[in-house]
Amino acid sequence: MEPYELIRSRRKTLALEITGDCRVVVRAPMRMSEKRIQAFVERHEDWIIQHLERQRQKAAAPPPPPTAEEIEAMKARARAELPPKVAFWSDKMGLIPTGFKVTTAKKRYGSCSGKNSLCFSCFLMNCPEEAVELVVVHELCHIREKNHGPRFYALLAQYLPDWQERKKLLR
Repeated sequence: MEPYELIRSRRKTLALEITGDCRVVVRAPMRMSEKRIQAFVERHEDWIIQHLERQRQKAAAPPPPPTAEEIEAMKARARAELPPKVAFWSDKMGLIPTGFKVTTAKKRYGSCSGKNSLCFSCFLMNCPEEAVELVVVHELCHIREKNHGPRFYALLAQYLPDWQERKKLLR
């Protein structure tokens, strides 16, 4: 079994993370027993091995970082291509975002604020069209459902029944 770093906090659930530098991090509630944490890690051994290998491959051959000009070009493309998609899906879903922004976020492709303002990473423009559409619809769903609960995924599936296949394109 892979060694892991344990981080306890005021949370209710266990979570696994494979970091960019290929460490296994387990996040756990403050008072959860070591035995339960260990059992959780053992149950997810295959997942850990698979994702560690994927991360090691990424780390072995990282792509060169984009230049400032390339980032500006992606931002311009995002500002041109995303608003019509947001408008189309907003109309179809009967939802109205309060704002729209393009950033250079590297960890997430999109977000929806508590005030229903949508934010997209310019790096989303490197993804296939079906994946871009998924991120737009995903963030719009957050206007109605602020979390990733069953109602959120039911809403997402209502508009994009193939969302799980599209999600694979984001990786």
